[in-house]
Amino acid sequence: MRPLEDVRIIAIEQYGAGPFGSVHLADLGAEVIKIEDPSTGGDIGRYVVPEQHGEDSLFFETFNRNKRSLSLDISTPEGRAVFEDLVKVSDVVHSNLRGDVPAKLRIRYDDLKHLNPAIVCSSLSGFGMTGPRSAEPGYDYVLQGMAGWMDLTGEPGGPPTKSGLSLVDYSGGLVAAASILAALHAARRDGVGADCDVSLFDTAISMLTYPAAWQLNGDFEPRRTHHSAHPSLVPFQAFPTGDGWLVVACPKEKFFRRLAEALGHPEWPDDPRYRDFAARRENAEALLAELEAVFATGTSEHWLGLLRSAGVPCGPVNTVAQALRDPHTVARGMVVETEHPYFGTVRQVASPLRVGSEKRPHTRAPRRDEDAAYVLGEVLGYDAERIERLRAADRRSTV
Repeated sequence: MRPLEDVRIIAIEQYGAGPFGSVHLADLGAEVIKIEDPSTGGDIGRYVVPEQHGEDSLFFETFNRNKRSLSLDISTPEGRAVFEDLVKVSDVVHSNLRGDVPAKLRIRYDDLKHLNPAIVCSSLSGFGMTGPRSAEPGYDYVLQGMAGWMDLTGEPGGPPTKSGLSLVDYSGGLVAAASILAALHAARRDGVGADCDVSLFDTAISMLTYPAAWQLNGDFEPRRTHHSAHPSLVPFQAFPTGDGWLVVACPKEKFFRRLAEALGHPEWPDDPRYRDFAARRENAEALLAELEAVFATGTSEHWLGLLRSAGVPCGPVNTVAQALRDPHTVARGMVVETEHPYFGTVRQVASPLRVGSEKRPHTRAPRRDEDAAYVLGEVLGYDAERIERLRAADRRSTV
């Protein structure tokens, strides 16, 4: 058995953050049943362009492999009855809606514990279910700005810059997944479930980590650094080479000694300006100018080979295509394949979560309502007449 094969999750989720959290649990074997509102056409991720066809897209495929789909409007009496029956036989209700919506939909622990005292109710929202911003919508880009990330990103003197990836969304999804697993463990131990009130805002603020501690406990003012340099360790940044860019990291004194030796400057570690972390930070401008002059004389491949042989942490600044073709990407099995009726063989990145050594099977993301017969018939035991009534109501509600 896969680690989470005995876990059933009802997912009232959409777009990126919520589905990103639950897809890792699905990859580990959890049965994730997406509840998709027929009046809105289901998860809006189905309609993200480019590479979109009908009610599916490669965006949706990425976040929803290994899941099931049930089209259901839980705001109607009929839909609510089905939802409550599912709560009775499930372990988790996972949502990523605005912070005030779980109360309106009655999907918090206090709303559902009479149906299943051990149910875990996970809410991943922009700002959480409490606080002055709980009723505001929250999106990755907005949160990167609010949490100070954009103020720290980019070149000094340039405009505020977001990450090239939706890292608040993805980090929030992983935080939700970890919270779910912790609450599920406690529920199975104690027989009592709980709310997991996770927010993108909290996630983004928490990831300020040590720059936040420096600012909160002293006069340190976090600021952008040239060539994405580490705020205190030198050298630890990107350097231009004769044909591209590479990243060199010296977070230990031994790495700086190795770097100096490899570059033909064994005298650097004995130079009072460069002899330790504090001195190199104080004299960063001089040292970095010397390093840039050296790296400009050769190709990235040349320097990477030299530095790797010397045991200096380093790597190329790859394009996305280069990163996906990297031999280590292939060796680690980080690209998986599923078969889709329209897109054919869909290649996508795998989950980094690993438990055991067996390879995990992957299935494509579900078509909307594809699993109605299974969920209503096998999981809930409804008869054919009731299933048909529910399907008829769903068809009337479909956009």
